[in-house]
Amino acid sequence: MTEQHEHSRRELKAEYKEQRPEAGVYRILNPRTGRGLLGSTSNLKSARNRLDFARSTGSTGALDMRLKQAITVADVAALEFEVLEVLAPDPAATAHQVNDDLGMLEALWREKLGPAALY
Repeated sequence: MTEQHEHSRRELKAEYKEQRPEAGVYRILNPRTGRGLLGSTSNLKSARNRLDFARSTGSTGALDMRLKQAITVADVAALEFEVLEVLAPDPAATAHQVNDDLGMLEALWREKLGPAALY
């Protein structure tokens, strides 16, 4: 490899590591019951991918235990993934700060939606 190519590769790798995935609060909704699982994550794409995997395999294995116990395999295909709120990115925030902020946002959404709407 040339020196310039190696330098470019290092820069791309550093940029990738600096990019944080989108964090936020989500709900996996069962439209048949109107109830859903509320959660927060530092990686919304990953949470959506777990639901997509469950749909594609027709299995509840990849889902959160609270949701897995409340639905049937037939319900998996009908589940909807909703992003309720995206956490504003702060490059200076530590992982601990992001998790604290997500916890507060989730608590606010839990209060707003009420226990009857959640598993």
